Amino acid sequence: MTMKASDTRRLKRCDIDLTLLGMGTAPLGGLYAPVALADARAALQAAWDSGIRHFDMAPMYGLGRAEHLSGELLREAEPESFRVSTKVGRLMTFERPGRTLPPEPPKNEFDSGWHNGLPFREVFDYSYDAILRSYDDSRQRTGLGRLDILFVHDIGRVTHGDLHDHHWSALTKGGGFRALQELKSAGLIAGFGLGVNEWQVIRDAMEEADLDICLLAGRHTLLDADAETFLPLALQRDVDLVIGGVFNSGILASSSGRKKFNYVDAPPAVLAKVERLEAACRRFDVPLAAAAIQYPLRHPAATNVVIGAKTAAQVTQNVSWFEQAIPDELWHALEADGLIPAVPSRSAAEASPA
Repeated sequence: MTMKASDTRRLKRCDIDLTLLGMGTAPLGGLYAPVALADARAALQAAWDSGIRHFDMAPMYGLGRAEHLSGELLREAEPESFRVSTKVGRLMTFERPGRTLPPEPPKNEFDSGWHNGLPFREVFDYSYDAILRSYDDSRQRTGLGRLDILFVHDIGRVTHGDLHDHHWSALTKGGGFRALQELKSAGLIAGFGLGVNEWQVIRDAMEEADLDICLLAGRHTLLDADAETFLPLALQRDVDLVIGGVFNSGILASSSGRKKFNYVDAPPAVLAKVERLEAACRRFDVPLAAAAIQYPLRHPAATNVVIGAKTAAQVTQNVSWFEQAIPDELWHALEADGLIPAVPSRSAAEASPA
C-alpha cells in the first residue's frame, strides 16, 4: 500500500494527529552550507503545498533562524491546520555589559555548526526555569499561538560527555520534566518527550517521566538498526516515535552525492553496505532514497518520518520518494540478505521483553 505525505496518524497519548511526513528545519539554519532566504522560504512553502502539516524545529537550528522562518509561514495559516514540534534544553543568549557567558560547550560529533546562524550563543540548561523560558522564547520567535510538542533536545552522554550527569540532574531533580508536565497539564502543549540521537537516554527517561512522544534521529534506518531492541519498549509504553535522520546525514539520498554518515565522513564499511543496498534496490527499480524514507514506518513503533531539505526541489523529491510504490519483495530481499532486520507484527512487537 502506498503512503501519502498528507496522510495522518493519531498520537496515542496526545489529542492530535501528525502527517506521516513531517518537515524538519535543521537545514534551513545553514547545516553544512548557507541557505539563501528565498530558498528557505520556498522549501517551507513546498512542504505546505505537498500536504505536510507537521513542522519540526529547534532553537539550535541556525541559533533561532529556523523558528523565525517557520513561524513566518505558519502564522498566516489557519491555527488548527498544522502541528508544531520544537525543542528545549538550549537557551539562546548574547554578550552584553554585566553578563558573563559560560565558555562555549565543546562540539560533539553530531554538531556541525551553522552557516546561516543568527548572532547568538547557545547555553545548555535543562532546569525547571530554563524549560519554561525556552517555551516562552520559542513562542516569541515563531509568533505562534501554540506549540504542540516539546522535545528535550540532545540530552545524553554522546552529546554531553562528562557533563551528562549534571544536565540529567537538572532535567530530573532540577525540575525540567516537572516544567514540561505542568505545560501539558495547563493545556499549553499536547505532549512532550526527548529529541535525541541516543535511544538509550529515551529508555532512561521513561523511568523518570511520563513521556508522550520522542524524536529519534539516525538510529532506525536502512543503515543503522541500533534501536531495534528499543522499539518494542516504546510500543509497549505507548510512546510515539518520530523518526529523523532517515538518510543518515545524506549518504542514503544518493542523488545528493554526499558521503556523510551521522554528520561525519562515511567509513569504508558503511560505504560498502550502501553499495549493497543500492544494488538490491536497483533490482526492483526502486531508488535507494525511496526505500530509506519509507523504511522506518514499516515498524509499528514508528509514527511518522521527519525529513530535512534546503530547497523546494529537495522537498518535492522527498515527497515523491515517500509516495512511491515499493513492492514487498524488495523488503523481503533485504531481510533475506541480512541488510535489514525482519519487522515484527504489532502484536509480536508489543509482546517482546523490554
